[in-house]
Amino acid sequence: MSPRLRVVVFALAALAILPAVVRVARHMPRFGAHPLPYGDAINHRAPDERHVTNMVTAVNFDYRGLDTLGEEFMLFGAVIGTVILLRGKRGERMTAPPGFVEGRPIPARSDAVTLLARPFAPIVLLFGIYVVLHAQLTPGGGFQGGAIIGSAMLLYYLAEGYGGWRRLAPSTALKDAECAGAAAFALAGLGPMLVGAKFLQNVLPLGQMKALLSGGLILIVNYAVAFAVAGGFGLLFVEFLEETRVVEDEDEDADE
Repeated sequence: MSPRLRVVVFALAALAILPAVVRVARHMPRFGAHPLPYGDAINHRAPDERHVTNMVTAVNFDYRGLDTLGEEFMLFGAVIGTVILLRGKRGERMTAPPGFVEGRPIPARSDAVTLLARPFAPIVLLFGIYVVLHAQLTPGGGFQGGAIIGSAMLLYYLAEGYGGWRRLAPSTALKDAECAGAAAFALAGLGPMLVGAKFLQNVLPLGQMKALLSGGLILIVNYAVAFAVAGGFGLLFVEFLEETRVVEDEDEDADE
């Protein structure tokens, strides 16, 4: 399909759904008003019941934690599937030189990119850790913080190149982080059952409201998600960046 034809198809599709978009927009409730009682119920009960001030975290990691566990393992399965599809002989060695993408050479890093990426990589990493640690207090959490930490890994690649990045983020460590995070989430749900509670029931001390260590089991689940998401994004980056390296011919050398 040519670029012009794609634009025409997009324009026709946009015109077809435009009346529905306008109708939905005209009937949306005003900002701050909603017809559902669930948000009000969580805002009213969660601070006293869980000692947290971020209601989204309370819902994701406690009140509807089982749903989040399913989402976590969906991400886990998606990463594993991608790794299985992409993993091969390409770029296994950190010394492999850059290859080609659809016949186009991969341009070298510019000095400006290196200069900007080097200071921003640790800044972004620290911000990601901050988002993870304050999940029960302010907007954010393990998913968001893990994605930010993964972005910091990619910035480090832009700063130091493929070899330096692979030495900092070995695929084995990233795999272990993702697996440990997913396993810790599941064990956090099974642990309360050992003392007669329900799956993922918050049985740990809740701590003091607005303190860094508050929320009980929410903290454990949040950290587990952060490890799984950061490790998963790191594994994806490893596999995608290996596709930019030349194909290794170790097997061919062995046959000769």
